[in-house]
Amino acid sequence: MDRKEARFILESMTEGDSLLRHARTVELVMEAYAEKFNEDADEWAITGMLHDADYEKYPDEHPNRIVAMLREKGDEKIAHAISAHYTKWNVPYETTLDKALLACDELTGFIVACSQVRPEGIETLTAKSVKKKLKQASFAAKVERDEIAAGVEMLGVDMTEHITFIIEVLKKNKEELNI
Repeated sequence: MDRKEARFILESMTEGDSLLRHARTVELVMEAYAEKFNEDADEWAITGMLHDADYEKYPDEHPNRIVAMLREKGDEKIAHAISAHYTKWNVPYETTLDKALLACDELTGFIVACSQVRPEGIETLTAKSVKKKLKQASFAAKVERDEIAAGVEMLGVDMTEHITFIIEVLKKNKEELNI
């Protein structure tokens, strides 16, 4: 599958601007991590782009719809990573792709939320600020902090460095993302 086909699938299942932006932010972060880890950038970007594709249209079946569609197309590695992007689903983490998606999904959304409450947006956001907000349970209360911690641990990255990496990726795309 190429990105054009993946974008078509995403847009056929997702209409909400917020979820489309989330898909784009995770796509960008996953692509950057693929480059850092010398992995397939398109595969990683598509994984990030499609990880929540069925959430809006089929919330009770998420992620089973998109996973089944990807498996039908022969994209097993992407399908598996998406099926594992929440630890409570009890899917084993077999590849760096699986672990990276878990480590990037919730945290990327959280970092976007942090940037939205700052007058300067993401421009002056630091890892220290994000870590402080993570300790504030009332801020972005739906973000599961234990999922963030599990992903960072599985990926084997330092939390501060990971947050900084995500911030830098998003900064490069701040106009497109409106953050």
